[in-house]
Amino acid sequence: MMPDTTPTEEPVLLEGAIAILAVLEFASRPLHRIVIEERVRYDRDAARIRKLSSAAGVPIEYSTSEAITALAKGTSHGGIVALAGTRRFETLNGLIVDRAAPFVVMLDGIEDPYNFGQAVRAFYAAGADGLVLRPRNWMSAAGIVARASAGASERMPSAVAETVEAAAAHYRAQGLQIMVADKERSTSLYEADLTRGTFLVVGGEKRGVTRSFAHSADLRVHIPYGREYPYSLGTVAAASALAFEMLRQRKSIG
Repeated sequence: MMPDTTPTEEPVLLEGAIAILAVLEFASRPLHRIVIEERVRYDRDAARIRKLSSAAGVPIEYSTSEAITALAKGTSHGGIVALAGTRRFETLNGLIVDRAAPFVVMLDGIEDPYNFGQAVRAFYAAGADGLVLRPRNWMSAAGIVARASAGASERMPSAVAETVEAAAAHYRAQGLQIMVADKERSTSLYEADLTRGTFLVVGGEKRGVTRSFAHSADLRVHIPYGREYPYSLGTVAAASALAFEMLRQRKSIG
């Protein structure tokens, strides 16, 4: 169920077959039209896009390389772009319904859309049940995020919360533990119990999560290093370590 709770925004330009296929397969947002370069119209991905867009009633246009390059913002479009509408969101409850031990993540304060997209990609690949965003978080850069996440940002069930505190309060009331990555008074990631329902908040490299929020979390973890090193991991590396340790522990309980 996808309630219509999306804020109004400008149309989004999606570039490349991977992102466009994700939208078609998961109906994450409406597609207004798809433009395919003549030279790739019979490629495998283009053929699948034609089939899915026909079923969804999305119009396709065929054009030249020059015309598509003029539309695109990047160079990785592969001869296929699409004009899309606003993202469809779940409710916060919709991300955890019928889940015995939900795993929901919120990425807060990540300033680079490429890092944001790659972090979403890691959490989606590791099996996270949903993603929570602040209103308009990266909506203006949705095309970049979709490319950086290899379509995962359009595949991942997502919801909106006004603040991290509001989302945490909601999920704590539903029985989930609130988890942050934090060096101060924390448990090793590999010694923490990650098998229960968890709402994980990951902060950006510059700001991180606020100290008051970190102190209020139910579980604070750090990622152990193999040698002495005074610096934090980058957002994507930390997100990947957190995501796949969650996966490892959860697979051990079936």
